[in-house]
Amino acid sequence: MDQKITDLGKVTDLGKVTGKILLFGGVYSNLQALEALKKIAEKENIAPENCICTGDIVGYCAQPEETVQLFKLWGAKSIVGNVEIQLREHANDCGCDFKEGSRCDNFSQIWYPYAQSKLSENSLNFLKKLPNQITFTYTDKKVTFVHGSYFHISEFIFKSTNWSKKQPNFEATKSDVIIAGHCGLPFFHQKEDKLWLNPGVIGMPANDGNPDVWYAVLEDSDNNFNFTHKTLRYNYKLTSKLMQNGLLPEEYSRTIVTGIWDNTEILPPLESSLQGFEIQL
Repeated sequence: MDQKITDLGKVTDLGKVTGKILLFGGVYSNLQALEALKKIAEKENIAPENCICTGDIVGYCAQPEETVQLFKLWGAKSIVGNVEIQLREHANDCGCDFKEGSRCDNFSQIWYPYAQSKLSENSLNFLKKLPNQITFTYTDKKVTFVHGSYFHISEFIFKSTNWSKKQPNFEATKSDVIIAGHCGLPFFHQKEDKLWLNPGVIGMPANDGNPDVWYAVLEDSDNNFNFTHKTLRYNYKLTSKLMQNGLLPEEYSRTIVTGIWDNTEILPPLESSLQGFEIQL
């Protein structure tokens, strides 16, 4: 489904935000990872309204309904991902922009109907209320959250993606910082006074051979804009076991444990060549 995020409606402007901000994406129905991240936020005294997701709360794992309900109970914020849009519009596919006939596309025809079948009307109504973008001012910088990119919700933007693809996002949103998700890998790319920041996802490992997952934290100490990528350890063995229900791809339950993706179809050559290597940020 070829949707542009600019066509989809509302933007939530939070005004000026202060204090620590927890950034994450791609929960992917991974209840155990979300529980672990919520505990981190509570331990670090990060308020729920300062915990912001780049979308795709629902995805590959076994507990979509429980995950949405915990997210709602927590009170964290999120923009929509392509999966939320497709689910709330009762579409027939996940809208991930996978190449037709690819392994990812074939797998999506298994996990997406599963997720559809598990979500309550209450959860769907919650997803319908998520904004398409979140924006705020942090220190002296304007920050905008997008899922894939400002122009296309399912656009895959990686560290190696040319800056010429990223630059128009800053211009269109009049932002200094773009925080994005969708691609599944944590990274940052800075050019002059502009920053593209992907905190990573907590629902699946980052193809680095480690079951730990990724998030990031913003801090405004001394009124300076600081960010740090962090890894999250959670009960991944339980997540994997729950996925082995005969209704979801076994390959994804294996990835949860090994930290290695089943394939690198969506990855550019550079990111593909780094499969299994420790991520250095």
